[in-house]
Order: sequence, then C-alpha cells, then structure tokens
Amino acid sequence: MGRLVDGDLSEQVQAAGAEPRRRRPCEVPSAAHDTLGVMRVLHTADWHLGRSFHGEGLIGAQSAWLDWLVVLAADSSVDAIVVAGDLYDRALPPLDAIALADDALARLAAIAPVVVVSGNHDSATRLAFGSSLLARAGLHLRTDPTCSGQPVVVGELALYPIPYLEPDAVRGVLGVEERGHGPVLTAAMDLVRADLATRPAGTRAVVVGHAFVAGAVASGSERDLAIGGASSVPVSTFAGADYVALGHLHGPQVVGDRGRYAGSPIAFSFSEATHRKSVALVDLAGPEPAVELVRCPVPRPLARVRGALEELLASPAHEAAEEAWVEVTLTDTVRPADAMDRLRRRFAHAVSLHFAPEGLPAAATGSYATRLRGLSDLELATSFVEDVRGTPADEAEEALLAEVLGDPRVTERVA
Repeated sequence: MGRLVDGDLSEQVQAAGAEPRRRRPCEVPSAAHDTLGVMRVLHTADWHLGRSFHGEGLIGAQSAWLDWLVVLAADSSVDAIVVAGDLYDRALPPLDAIALADDALARLAAIAPVVVVSGNHDSATRLAFGSSLLARAGLHLRTDPTCSGQPVVVGELALYPIPYLEPDAVRGVLGVEERGHGPVLTAAMDLVRADLATRPAGTRAVVVGHAFVAGAVASGSERDLAIGGASSVPVSTFAGADYVALGHLHGPQVVGDRGRYAGSPIAFSFSEATHRKSVALVDLAGPEPAVELVRCPVPRPLARVRGALEELLASPAHEAAEEAWVEVTLTDTVRPADAMDRLRRRFAHAVSLHFAPEGLPAAATGSYATRLRGLSDLELATSFVEDVRGTPADEAEEALLAEVLGDPRVTERVA
C-alpha cells in the first residue's frame, strides 16, 4: 500500500429538504465540502515538540519541519490533516514548544480541518483546553474516549479520533470489565462501528489512533505502554475502517491491509539511524486507500562510527559523519583520556560515547559476574579504577583505598 516520493467549520451540508441531523454531544461542526469523489488526508504523528536529542535541543529543527509541512499541506490540496498523538514530548511541555504548536496548528487549520488525538506523552486534560472553541476554527483536539464514535465529518469523509487509552483510567467510562489495551480499544472501535452504520453509503471512515499494534516494529525512542506484550492490540481491532492513521511507533510502517504508522518526523534515537522519515498523503476513493509517502527533510543525519580513537580522528572513511549527530564506540584496549573532547574536534556533533575494548584477554572479556567472582573488596575497587582511568591504581592510591575499606590485613600488605 502506497508509494514513495523523494476556515470556520459548519455542519455537514444536508440534502435539500432533508431533516437536519441532531448533533451528538461530542460532535463538533464539520467542514462544508464539495464532494469530488476523492478525499485526501495528510497523516502525521509523534511530533514530540519540546524533545531533545542527547541533551541537544530540537526546537529549531522541529520549527523548520513544521514550516515544510504547512507548505506541503497547502500544495497538496488536502481535505483533512491528522496528528495521531504525541503532539508534545511530555505532559508539561516547555513554553517554546507550546508557542510552536500554537503557530503551526493555526496555519494548518487555515488550510484544512486538523484532527489531533492525545498520545501517551501528552496530558489529555491540558491538551483538551479550549477544544470546543478551537473546533469552530478548524482545529479538533480529541482526548475523551467516550467521543470515539463521534467523527469529524468532511464531505464524504468521517474521521474517528481515538485518543491514547490508558486501560485502568478508561475502563469505567467505556464500560469495560476486562483489563488491557485490547478490551478498551475494542470498546472504542465498537462506538466507531455503531456510528458508521448510521452514515450514508459511501462514507469513508478514517480511524485516528495512538496504540501499539501487534506485528509492528518498535524503535529505541518510544515509551513502553505496558510490561511485556500486554500493550499490543491485534490489527483486527480496527475492522470496518477504510484507513487507520496510527501514531506511537516512530518508524514509518504498514500494519495490516489498511493501517499505517506515519512515524516521527525527526529521529529521536540512534536506533532510528536507518529510518526514512516521511508523512503520508492518503487518497480515499476506490476499495483501498492509495498512499503516497513524502520524505521529510533531514535537519541533521545520524551516524554511528566504531574504532580506535586515533583511527577515527584520522581516517577519511568517516568524513560523512563530520556534519552528523554521531554515536561513537571506541575499541581501544585502554580507555583514552579526554576522548569526547578530542572526538568533537573532528565530529562537532558527537553526542554519545560507548566503550567496547577489543583484543583483551579472554578473562577480561567474559561476563561481568565471571570477571568479579572471588575478588576482594580492595581488588574490586582497584579494578574499577583501572576500568575507568585505563591505568592501574598506584601504591599510594591502593593504600588509601585499603584504609577506606577498613581492612588492616590489606593495609599492612600495601603500606
């Protein structure tokens, strides 16, 4: 499924002479739209505004990406824009992240209705503030699970926003006795299917959700939803939808026949170094959605380099990493002094450093438990000094350690 490519809202227009449909409690006005047969949705997710990358701020890169997204939305004649959760990186986002979201969402809502669901990183209560008023300006912030069956309607398109559902927090309001993500999401989808059954034939149903679907591939930058496999839900949970616009996992990927994770617009960990970040333009007309993936601009590439320090500093093979965010793994037998400072003279954006010595005796490369078995307290302490510094403790340091450890026998031996 898919191919890769490098104003105010009002009630849906009713048929002439038809009885006006009464608005449901959670339903908001939807855009009047001339039915053209094809409905186009711009699917994004996991903006994580306010996030940092190994201590480096990303607000500038996120701002540039949002500028690009606004231009894409305007140029692509989209009917609706989706943010499938995790608008922010935490429940209390920094002020610059809030200002950026405010500006970007206002510009996008001027192009087409925008549907945002709360993700597991967002505060549903805070995100919902002012949602009734904002809906009239084209921005639909959905955080209430009981409103899952109340779509944002744009012409022939019904978008059903399902916020992230924390099972124990929403079981009561959804009338679910069984614990787990599967039962509560099934209950929300039952509301969707019940409402969809009342809609005119030809209505295209897009479900917007934030969840972990079984079979999808996680990366190292998502927050776990639960212990073990309890967080995942089967793809069959979304039966009845023409397209499922998912958020939570940061790698773009297809789930089932009609589902897709948009992925995050920017890499948030080195586990995403091979990701090709994109957003999805989804055309709904025929029996299956047609998806075009549009590559996101890369603010700074990621690179992983490995080797001895002197080789990394001199080898032309690593020239491409000089402008990237760099994760370094040093293989020197003895840990070099001032390694990160020296690396940054060549790799100005080196942000992560690991040590994996090569060429050590077998005893030194065994398991941690094996290498420590049978050592005295003093031997453990001096071994730690050598591991951290790269050279053994001298006699004076060993005597000081022995004194601190309070072992008179050892003190006599080294005095």
